[in-house]
Amino acid sequence: MNQPLLEHKLSANMPKVRMISDTIGNIIGFIVLGVIFGVDAYFKWPNWMEWILYGLLVFTIIGTIWAFIEPKYLYKSWRYQIDEDYLQLTYGIFKKQWVTPPHQNTICINESGSNYEGLSYTFFKSRDDGFFTRDTSLR
Repeated sequence: MNQPLLEHKLSANMPKVRMISDTIGNIIGFIVLGVIFGVDAYFKWPNWMEWILYGLLVFTIIGTIWAFIEPKYLYKSWRYQIDEDYLQLTYGIFKKQWVTPPHQNTICINESGSNYEGLSYTFFKSRDDGFFTRDTSLR
């Protein structure tokens, strides 16, 4: 089944922000792993524990490399479209998946003015084909 291409992509800053976030997490992971290696050396843990730590180090290095590759592919594969009737997401590199939110009613609140005066609500309900339509019966 050939689906149309959705009109919006994720923000162009997404890969950079994701890489920074993953880098911070990886640095924390390497620090924790280094502390555990230090504890291993200080307390002379059994030899099998050292092999487990080396295995964790290998997986951490592979994860760090993947953290620099994955955001570019996520950015290229995620698209979305929002209009008055529905919200639709698509993602996937090898197998495209189309997603609509899995809930029956979605409420979109638009704030106009200060102190939350003049809030307007938009209700959506699920159609049989998986899309969401504007529901005017709930007003």
